[in-house]
Amino acid sequence: MKVLFNLTTIAIIATLASSPALADTGTPNVVPVEDVQWGYLNPLRGDQSPGAADLWGDRTQDTASGMLVRFNKGFASPAHIHNITYRAIVIAGQMHNDDPKAERMWMPTGSFWTQPAGENHTTAANSPNNLIYLEIDSGPYLVEPSANEFDNGERAINLHRDNSVWLNNRELENIHVDGVEATYLWGDTSSLHGTMIKLPAGFSGQIVTPASEFRAVVVAGTVVYQASTNRPSKTLRPGSYLESAGDASLNLSNPNDTVATVYIRTNAHYLVE
Repeated sequence: MKVLFNLTTIAIIATLASSPALADTGTPNVVPVEDVQWGYLNPLRGDQSPGAADLWGDRTQDTASGMLVRFNKGFASPAHIHNITYRAIVIAGQMHNDDPKAERMWMPTGSFWTQPAGENHTTAANSPNNLIYLEIDSGPYLVEPSANEFDNGERAINLHRDNSVWLNNRELENIHVDGVEATYLWGDTSSLHGTMIKLPAGFSGQIVTPASEFRAVVVAGTVVYQASTNRPSKTLRPGSYLESAGDASLNLSNPNDTVATVYIRTNAHYLVE
């Protein structure tokens, strides 16, 4: 069974179109969730399969990619494995992902899990609407029978939202705004890694990054992106996506009275100011 991380076991390190590659024009690529194109995660199962929509990359090819996956209430997969390791963040609903004999542990919005390649498991959904962001570092993304299970040496993580550890601008060098918080999820912060940030109600600022790969997905709340003063803003609801390549200053605001949470995958340091 997977280990449920608690506050003492999380190591915190300081530190949002569907397009197969990062935009190389210096202009950020922004994809509101309303514009994504949906298909099936497992086409062989047809309408019994969860829905899937690539946000970046192509999950059917030998490349990294990130996608949205949606599940109907009561969905419960048969036991199965995947050929590659993936990471997932719950955007809406309640999700369970563990070995077939594990007791159900429902993970709400903001929870994070990893599924190692070859490990036998099941996935289930418990709310009327369930949505996750899922990413892989290589592809294609395949579903295979449990008979093909293998141990690739990795161990799975189930991190319930309530067990995340958040740090603020007094504790992190890259957070320069009161009320903004960040939590480390995976990777090496000197190279490719994943974090989540919380933007408080009323936030207006920017994320500054030199990264050749910067990808962000809205997990909770609503974020407004403003490219420039003479262009219309874009409202980014949960599941929306933003990417940049090279030096970028991404102007973001949270005009609502609730906190907005954003997942960030990047290969360089970034500042929130």
